[in-house]
Amino acid sequence: MSAAFESIKQGLQEAIAHAKGQSPEVVVHHPRAVDVKAVRAKVGMTQEQFAARFGFSTATLRHWERGDRVPRGPALVLLNVIERNPQAVIAALA
Repeated sequence: MSAAFESIKQGLQEAIAHAKGQSPEVVVHHPRAVDVKAVRAKVGMTQEQFAARFGFSTATLRHWERGDRVPRGPALVLLNVIERNPQAVIAALA
């Protein structure tokens, strides 16, 4: 078979192994759930201030706080970091 086919095949096999958690080269981190309202209260900001400071829309923040939606992906990672060290995030974004 062609080199292109073999490359695509290998990529697909790696993707399947990764999805099944069978890829030893890749460590997948699963950030823990965050109580968004508690994190915001901890930093002492209003919803509008928190959303503006950390790059979320106010509407999205409200949905998270009400429990209509849950943060995922990069937003969840950022919220975990904010919860642990808000000043570091504030300084990094300044």
